[in-house]
Amino acid sequence: MSELFDAVDALLASRATLPPPAERKRLRAAHGLTIDEVATALKVRRATVSGWEAGKTEPRPPERDAYARLLDGLAQLYPADATPPAQSAAAPATFAAEPAPAPDAPAADPAPAVPEAFTGPASKPEPVLAPAPAAVSSSRPKSAASTARPSTSRRPGAKKAVAKKTTAPLAAAVDPRFENGPLAVIDCEDGQVSAYCVGGVVLDVPAKTIPSLVDWTLTEARLGQARLHRHGRDADPILVLTASALERYGLPAALSEEERRASRLPAGHKVVKQIGRAGLQMSQRGFGPWARIYRDPEGSRRRCVQLCILPWNALDVREWDRKDNPVLPTMHPADLARYLGLYAARVITPRGTTATTGLELMTALRPPTRAQKDETTGEFKQAFNADALTAKYDVVPCEVPDEHPVLKHAGFARHHIRTPAEMLMEEPYDWCRPLTDEECANPYLVVVDINMSFAAAANGLTVGLNGPTHLTNNPTFDPALPGSWLVDLSHIDLSRLQVNGRTVDGTRLPSPFTPKGDHPTGPAWYATPTLAYAQELGYDVAPTEAYVRTHSGRYLDSWYKRLRDAYVETMADMGVTTDLTEDDFLEAMARRKQADPTMALLETAIKATAKGAIGKLRQRSRGEVPYYEPYPALERWTWRPDIRAAVLANQRVGLHRKLLKTAAAADLYPVAIGTDAIVYPSPGPSPLDVLPHTPEGKPVPGGFRLGVSPGMVKWQGTQTVLWAEALFEERGGVFNISNLIKTDQSAGEGE
Repeated sequence: MSELFDAVDALLASRATLPPPAERKRLRAAHGLTIDEVATALKVRRATVSGWEAGKTEPRPPERDAYARLLDGLAQLYPADATPPAQSAAAPATFAAEPAPAPDAPAADPAPAVPEAFTGPASKPEPVLAPAPAAVSSSRPKSAASTARPSTSRRPGAKKAVAKKTTAPLAAAVDPRFENGPLAVIDCEDGQVSAYCVGGVVLDVPAKTIPSLVDWTLTEARLGQARLHRHGRDADPILVLTASALERYGLPAALSEEERRASRLPAGHKVVKQIGRAGLQMSQRGFGPWARIYRDPEGSRRRCVQLCILPWNALDVREWDRKDNPVLPTMHPADLARYLGLYAARVITPRGTTATTGLELMTALRPPTRAQKDETTGEFKQAFNADALTAKYDVVPCEVPDEHPVLKHAGFARHHIRTPAEMLMEEPYDWCRPLTDEECANPYLVVVDINMSFAAAANGLTVGLNGPTHLTNNPTFDPALPGSWLVDLSHIDLSRLQVNGRTVDGTRLPSPFTPKGDHPTGPAWYATPTLAYAQELGYDVAPTEAYVRTHSGRYLDSWYKRLRDAYVETMADMGVTTDLTEDDFLEAMARRKQADPTMALLETAIKATAKGAIGKLRQRSRGEVPYYEPYPALERWTWRPDIRAAVLANQRVGLHRKLLKTAAAADLYPVAIGTDAIVYPSPGPSPLDVLPHTPEGKPVPGGFRLGVSPGMVKWQGTQTVLWAEALFEERGGVFNISNLIKTDQSAGEGE
């Protein structure tokens, strides 16, 4: 009988009544809960809970009954006719909450009390009392960000007195060390220096010099971001200096030509001398657009502040702004704090370029070391994590770029162009072919672009985590071993391929084995995903030599998930959600930038983070040292060209797999591909006119699908076939037209 009752209870729960979306959000906020906390408790993604509160989606069993139980409990604590407890203006839940931890490492599990050099903070944060708002003292006009919540200004030292009087409930999710968020924009108006923080909070800054500004940040500002992994470390606070702040603190409005080349102020500059006299230190890159200033750690606590100098192009217009119409130089400080604060909350606190930040995100989610207690002595010592990159290993000659020191004595001439048999050439597609007469009968060329293609290719990919093992004497190919293999694939005939019982004309498709789409002509180095795909197509793979990594793992999974969630949530904020029909998706994409310009900037930054981080795994010399001499990037543990090659190979063969299935389903072939932009001849100007569907109206399984999620496609642009033919004739041959067709200027950038 009890089983029957349980079944009945489950049926009742599956139809549990939920309050309206606005009430759901009110109840959560009244209890001081963040979306991340609710998502973690219900074991769903952050974007899912956001969709429930926006009314875009409804929860389904088994999450529905748990969500209903949560809301019922909150409704009893905070009835609709009661006044909810005051929320701390200094710590808005949207921005100041600790980011969601990595799936395999809940943040609720504290690390032992050991030096932060390898464990992060020593103890779990205590709950903080929500202080009441202080009087507003800023005379600056309110911006879009500051009008959403009253701007608050406090004098340093006033927090403790206010906190003692409040009777608000404990907000356990807010780390008291970082109650004002991860960063602040420092601006000066009428002689008053203000720090604009996330959530509209404005702090009065008493500091009159850069050293005192750093000390104020370390002791009173309560800025920073909690670690993303239990074995990681907290992010240092970021201060973004505007042009008025530079003038106030005696810094030049722009770097001179010589200073730009050096990317720093000279050692004799008065501010640099002030820093030295105050006992502060700087990193080796000195006082440049991204200056890191610190004092020696106090026990387990780092004492470091990073300055982001906006007028010195710290936030590159190609990554953080609009390339054609920059807005950051004139953006209100509160809006800038909102933009960068959202990036920090959804991705990570900015650390420099988006590429550098993306690489730091990998390390933050997969820290190399942890604290391990010695059972004999009872003391903590450093130990390495098995799922991370933990050392700088020997490099493989075929995997490194031309200027690498390992090639110094390889016997190559100065400008020798290495062949595929000498160099691993795993790159994205750059391919174009002439149109056939039948294709020229179509009036249009439609381009679709893959969302976050490099990040999507990293998802689920097994990569090497240790050093290379050299295999000789014709080793057997093992698709489970990441690495580089020397193989001759020139015997493979791709002219006719069988897919789902249908024959595909392979001559109208690029080869999956080369970036230019040409057929291999002899032995060449390939990454594991490329050869695994050759086996998937039914061909034999017989390597003659290989460099493999015997210790492997899905190192990039948590990195991908963090960026995926950030991208999907940001797109949802602009009205582009995962549940839209194809027509609605195209309409939402067309109007998204007008919906919220700040979110449009955030979209660009997230995509640049994903793209740049993969490229930085094989960062080349920037000309700072002569050819064949060591350059700084080579000292990083994350300088791993083999991992980059594996991601790019996986992206390329994954794209070819979809091309095959699309051709088999609809006899549809591309005429050009540029990284992740695919050009198809079309009878109409819309992607709906060309992408194939099943008789039921669904996208072809395994083909291209319109949608917002990484790996799905969006519309990049449309041109006429006559335009392409005229361009071919004008330039005297076929060249890649894919990235010249851009109705959506933000697409087709290899993100």
